[in-house]
Amino acid sequence: MPGVELPLHPRPQLARDQWVDLLGAWGFAYDDHRCGLDQEWQNQPDVFDRTIVVPFPPESPASGIGDTAFHPVVWYRRTFAASLAESWRLLLHFGAVDYRASVWVNGQLVATHEGGHTPFSADITAALCEDGDQVLVVRAEDDPSDLGQPRGKQDWLPEPHQIWYHRTTGIWQPVWLETVLRAHIVDVRWTPDVPGRKLGLAVAFSVAGDALCLRATLRLGDRILVDDMYSVHGLALQRDITLERAIASLDSDLILWSPEQPSLIDVTLTLLQGDRVLDVVRSYAGLRSVSIAAGRFLLNGRPRFLRMILEQGYWPESHLAAPSDDAIRREVALIREAGFNGVRIHQKVEDPRFLYWCDRLGVLVWAEMPAAYLFSPAVAVRTVKEWIEALHRDYSHPSIVAWVPFNESWGVPELPQSAAQQQLVRTLYHLTKALDSTRPVIGNDGWEHVVGDIITVHDYSFDSSTLRARYGTSEAVERTLHQIQPHAHAIVLDAQSRRDQAIMVTEYGGISYRPDPAVPWYGYGTIADQDTYLAKYRELTEALLDCPSIAGFCYTQLTDTLQETNGLFTEDRTPKLDLALVRAVNARPSLAVPGEVMAHMQDVRGEVPWMPVSPMLSS
Repeated sequence: MPGVELPLHPRPQLARDQWVDLLGAWGFAYDDHRCGLDQEWQNQPDVFDRTIVVPFPPESPASGIGDTAFHPVVWYRRTFAASLAESWRLLLHFGAVDYRASVWVNGQLVATHEGGHTPFSADITAALCEDGDQVLVVRAEDDPSDLGQPRGKQDWLPEPHQIWYHRTTGIWQPVWLETVLRAHIVDVRWTPDVPGRKLGLAVAFSVAGDALCLRATLRLGDRILVDDMYSVHGLALQRDITLERAIASLDSDLILWSPEQPSLIDVTLTLLQGDRVLDVVRSYAGLRSVSIAAGRFLLNGRPRFLRMILEQGYWPESHLAAPSDDAIRREVALIREAGFNGVRIHQKVEDPRFLYWCDRLGVLVWAEMPAAYLFSPAVAVRTVKEWIEALHRDYSHPSIVAWVPFNESWGVPELPQSAAQQQLVRTLYHLTKALDSTRPVIGNDGWEHVVGDIITVHDYSFDSSTLRARYGTSEAVERTLHQIQPHAHAIVLDAQSRRDQAIMVTEYGGISYRPDPAVPWYGYGTIADQDTYLAKYRELTEALLDCPSIAGFCYTQLTDTLQETNGLFTEDRTPKLDLALVRAVNARPSLAVPGEVMAHMQDVRGEVPWMPVSPMLSS
């Protein structure tokens, strides 16, 4: 079956050249009375009385529907052509369906999945008809009133309130088809080992065939680093690929991944049976290390001050779904253009294409689990299951440098008093470390820490003197951690043991630029003119840069989002301030990293050396 070549594969680290995009117009129906299963709507084409543009959620204008009312169950239908040669298989992939999905092909149930932010796939070969179009039907259940559902910042009230937004129901990430042989590559995983000068490769296969071999070809630009052949025995293969010879012949900074030099090793994996090619996938990896030592964040063994910005990943026209491939690339470019070296993705498991551009353009990422809003054993199971899937999907992205399973005790609202909730936070921390020992983990970002590699604080103090008093010396920091309660929450609970964790202020600022007092707004302090806005941003940011015990910050936030008007950019991504001036503020050296000498090293274009401008940024 011929594929459609698009600029970027929906799954960039396991991509095949031939794939079929299933986005676009689908039939659509609301099932407010939940009768579709009993009436077998998967076999009733007449009930699909609307048209929706996938992958945009029905609440969004881009979907062509734009209905933000409560609709707990929705159905989708479309047809596609498929004609498979003998021995070929057809795989159906979903990037994400919020929240509980059932999928039929030609009336046969082929997949079910729970979890609104993580992918799933199905081999649909057995369900295909020999002649005519194939019928694909999806049922999505997304109950707005279910506060035990990991939902992030999707509102459970009819209209967005405070810091919560319109819902994103149903299909909101790519849907696509791939043809494969029975023996094919199912999964690829990369583990960088900078001290060992190697990359760990783990590959999973669909079957344990006879006389199979895997060829791995690694390139840095036009240069071949490795071209190895491995015998395949069983359903999985693990190998350490040594790069010592390549590193010895290159400047190590050219091969190590970092924001200033986001070097990616492009990989072609070819599954062979003798001379016969069974499967070819494209992947990539980044060689870099991340660690915490003596209160500092280390990248490739060197202290690095994190200058991050909070990313809601929400668009007014399409909600959590990105409006286009170019919008995803541009979102990452904006972070770079504003002079930040990192992004904290907030209450969302981001699209893999967003992470691809962070990998490609050099933006450090904190990845966070969307929260539920109540606690129970069932909610704990839901959260753990979906978090494991997110970890598995995104493990190989070099840009991800920290995992955040909880934020501000959302989903564990009685954390200080509840032993069960404290154990859940500890469990997810240790489970995350067990599944990925290469990255730091923040148990509960913001406050009420019981475990974690980084102690993070959310502090929206609107004057710099307060920030300096709280974080200006190591003694002040210790007093703040144990005695000060920003937002009336203890930062460190009694059970938290202080080791050599780094300390970061991972939400601050939140300045609302409101030149028109009649415009509704939500922020943590209001500014009426641009000069005062820039001055306040400089004041707060420089206060944190001048605190020697603070290892990084995260400014709130990148863009306005509905009633939250505290972005550096408007909802349509228009900057509120001259980005060169914002970059200059962010370029100031941090006293926490004495080796930082940046302000006088700016080039003629005004970019700082640790944040070079890629040619992609001006395209």
